[in-house]
Amino acid sequence: MTGYLYETHLHTSEASACGKVSGSDYIDFMMGRGFSGMFVTDHFFNGNSSVPQYFPWEKKVERYVAGYRKALEAVRGKDFDVLFGVEYNFHGDEYLIYGVDETWLLYNDDIMRCSKEEVYRRVHQAGGIMIQAHPYRERNYLTDIRLTPAICDGIEVFNSANPDNQNALAYQYAQELKVPMTAGSDIHFFHDDAMGGMLFPERIRSPKEYVDALLGQEGIPVRVHNGEIRAVSEIPELTEPKENPTLPVLHF
Repeated sequence: MTGYLYETHLHTSEASACGKVSGSDYIDFMMGRGFSGMFVTDHFFNGNSSVPQYFPWEKKVERYVAGYRKALEAVRGKDFDVLFGVEYNFHGDEYLIYGVDETWLLYNDDIMRCSKEEVYRRVHQAGGIMIQAHPYRERNYLTDIRLTPAICDGIEVFNSANPDNQNALAYQYAQELKVPMTAGSDIHFFHDDAMGGMLFPERIRSPKEYVDALLGQEGIPVRVHNGEIRAVSEIPELTEPKENPTLPVLHF
């Protein structure tokens, strides 16, 4: 498959407590695997964040965007796009937010006290979108699976950090909702395992272009492994669930 390949789900050591790689060190790694660009989507303050909670809001935001800024600095002179995003957590259900920026974060200093519906409204007001990340993920720190179609614009159907069946359940769910599908690696460190990404016919230069392309159904969710790019839709183990979830599924 040919086109422009973008990583949509990536964590840096600057802002994510689970991140093992600095934003500046990802560039050559991603380019070597055929990516044209990447979104930095660190865990926000209500997730697995390494930003001290006692910092004042402005300093928290400054620390939060540090991984993105380092990546942006490292990409100078290289044919690679670095874009900004957010991974936002509510009650174990997490969302990839695209189309907002540092200024938006600074202005919305009460965002963590807002309801899901209010966060969604403000993101949309800014021209952004919310994609539910790995909706069928099961981990020892999760007690249930929370599906919230009313506050999401799409579903991450392939997350390379998830088992195949959990991804297949997400794919099935997105088909039922008839919403845009995304794929990403949820990458925290360098590895040689399969990765995920979105393939586009045209270059994506900004989060707004990504939002428009995604809502226009222009992108293809793909799995990247051993130099091969395959559409998720063509991989049976990623689209046809073999088992039901083991955690309770709650609908909101």
